[in-house]
Amino acid sequence: MTQTPTTTPRSIAEEGLLGEQDVFLFKEGTHGRLADKLGAHSVHVGGREGVQFALWAPNAGSVSVIGDFNGWDKSAHPLQARWDGSGIWEGFVAGVAHGACYKYHIVSNDGGYQVDKADPFAVCSELPPRTGSRIWDLAYAWGDADWMAKRREANALDAPISIYEVHLGSWRRVPEAGNRSLTYREIAPLLAEHVKTLGFTHVELLPVMEHPFYGSWGYQCTGFFAPTARYGTPQDFMYLIDFLHQAGIGVILDWVPSHFPNDEHGLAYFDGTHLYEHADPRQGFHPDWKSAIFNYGRNEVRAFLMSSALFWLDKYHVDGLRVDAVASMLYLDYGRKAGEWIPNRHGGRENLDAMQFLRTLNEAVYRDHPDTLTVAEESTAWPMVSRPTYMGGLGFGMKWNMGWMHDTLQYFQQDPIFRKYHHGQITFSIWYAFTENFLLPLSHDEVVHGKGALIGKMPGDEWQQFANLRLLYGYMWAHPGKKLLFMSGEFGQRREWQHEESLEWHVLQYPLHGGLQRWVSDLNRCYRAEPALHQRDFSGDGFAWVDFHDAEESIVSFLRQGRNPQDTLLVVCNCTPMPRRNYTVGVPHGGYWRELLNSDAALYGGSGSGNLGGVDAAPVAAQGHFHSLALNLPPLGIVYLKPSASA
Repeated sequence: MTQTPTTTPRSIAEEGLLGEQDVFLFKEGTHGRLADKLGAHSVHVGGREGVQFALWAPNAGSVSVIGDFNGWDKSAHPLQARWDGSGIWEGFVAGVAHGACYKYHIVSNDGGYQVDKADPFAVCSELPPRTGSRIWDLAYAWGDADWMAKRREANALDAPISIYEVHLGSWRRVPEAGNRSLTYREIAPLLAEHVKTLGFTHVELLPVMEHPFYGSWGYQCTGFFAPTARYGTPQDFMYLIDFLHQAGIGVILDWVPSHFPNDEHGLAYFDGTHLYEHADPRQGFHPDWKSAIFNYGRNEVRAFLMSSALFWLDKYHVDGLRVDAVASMLYLDYGRKAGEWIPNRHGGRENLDAMQFLRTLNEAVYRDHPDTLTVAEESTAWPMVSRPTYMGGLGFGMKWNMGWMHDTLQYFQQDPIFRKYHHGQITFSIWYAFTENFLLPLSHDEVVHGKGALIGKMPGDEWQQFANLRLLYGYMWAHPGKKLLFMSGEFGQRREWQHEESLEWHVLQYPLHGGLQRWVSDLNRCYRAEPALHQRDFSGDGFAWVDFHDAEESIVSFLRQGRNPQDTLLVVCNCTPMPRRNYTVGVPHGGYWRELLNSDAALYGGSGSGNLGGVDAAPVAAQGHFHSLALNLPPLGIVYLKPSASA
């Protein structure tokens, strides 16, 4: 006969988990390590092993722990409300084993609302569609000490940062096993080899935090401290990060503090009140995503979110957080019509509480983990997103350049014969390129919801489509700013991304697809090797136009420059299918200019048009320079040239 565990109503403070200072910081909204204090933790009490439970539910009339250890009996293990008015319920349950499933049964103050909730601070969840939390120990023997010691250099703003964005559930699947996804441990060596071969410096994972609906890709999250159980245990996820680190690859997690789903077991209407979200739907309901919006004005909610962010940096060694949907946090009228939102206390549309939260969050991240990154997905002209908080900025390390992405894709979707009328779309980004620390994204958002794959956006026949895409990537890698490319973009998958299926790896047998992947690999190799392409990404000193006026021929040329004057590259883009012979481009000095990269090389699937390895500069003035090159510009091609001593 199984013995039911017993409950001991002892204070967590007696066991050293939650002290008065913790409660003070929690109520103040500045506690960043709540996962160590709230939730479920294995402890020893009076010589007995068990679990200490702690839950914030200030408006509950009663709270009890239910689980497979007590037959899900609502009366077996009641928790006690703390004496200090914090709204925290706590209690010790002896005999609860590692891996046990549990939830909290909450009865509202008036008794009219009863619900079973997953633990907001659970570090492990049941395999969906089940929604329970699990008792779990996060002990793991890390092997990435070398990476952790040097990652400050890899994450520095003057470092080459080229990110491969990945959805773990669909990167590669196992058809012979029912089309299942790979586990964290299965994907680790395959992903590391692929990323290393292609030369990317980091991977960015679409949200891995537990989410009930797989089709949300992780953006409708309920488990802010638990990696999804779909691919394995917390230790399995640690293994994946550890493996990537040992291969010299950084890991950035997509993190969603902007909204959460209304699933009954989650945060919504948690204790019979709108605890984590606003009660007024004009503030607390997101019309675009049909989800709840966090109440950033509530101190305890800010502490919850800050603790989630720091948790992944602390426990999982991640190298950065990409913060999703920042614009929706900053604007009270985001996605709303007139009359559907409530102005701030000054009558404006800025969410002052969210602004303060983001600043405090970034200050905490860079205080505790100065060798990591925070990146904002912010799609508006909000100023100083990636500037320090002491200057009035939001404090992010970088910001996605959505303007560059939209303008560039619109330009490349034009038939080349019409591009001369849209020349400004490919040059305009430089006017604001150094107002923020920009990251250039070609992300998952561009290949879903009927938008089609990147290759399908390119005009012309098959050869021209691939030439255009090689040109686009070449321009992107040469443009100031760090880089991000969503999986499948590296080999030109034609089918729009499907989260229920594997990428179309089989197309790599075809020359144009294989050639595109070799081009991406060589772009990353050149990008990492040449300081001119990354050292001064965020400074106007690292960029100079040679000629942006040639709209008639749809040609742009510019220089990228590193801190050392010798680190100079010339980049020339021919955005039409017409080869240009003896095209004059001014350069800052004479000598031999070696052709480092040519997107039209036969190796990449091109026609082989180029400059036979390089060109000697002639003492002929052009475009404000005393020397110039007579270049053969390949059709729909881009060339990188670097000055050298001699041929």
